[in-house]
Amino acid sequence: MYILTHRLKTVSEDNPFPKDSAANKSMQLQAYERLIILVDRIALPHVITRVNQPTATAREMQLLLTQNIRSEFDYNITQQIYVTAEAWNAVKNLKEQNLLIINQLANVLPPHATGLDLNKLLLEFLMSDKKGTLHEVVSEVLSYEAKKLME
Repeated sequence: MYILTHRLKTVSEDNPFPKDSAANKSMQLQAYERLIILVDRIALPHVITRVNQPTATAREMQLLLTQNIRSEFDYNITQQIYVTAEAWNAVKNLKEQNLLIINQLANVLPPHATGLDLNKLLLEFLMSDKKGTLHEVVSEVLSYEAKKLME
């Protein structure tokens, strides 16, 4: 135990990037940039447009949409170490909310529904519900925090 705590203490004391260093701020800003791109990429209207398969069934489209969101999120998961817990939770909540919307709406469709039916239902939901603009709110939060770093 002594070796581990001593080593951790030494690593933190020898940190080449002090908390307020320019290099640290640069990494944090890059993380916010990547997360803003992630938020845009997992926004439901953009995922639907990017993943659309005209011949897919609703269940296949559900799988494609959810896999794409998870993949985008997983690719950027390391960015959480550079941003505030609030910022990361906002991104994580957006991902979870989008998955929930896709799955709930897919489950109300009849078994013979097409991917086009699911996409149409999703877009109608987004136009009629404030949760559809959650990606805009998350982008604003991330942008605000990035701007605070630049002050």
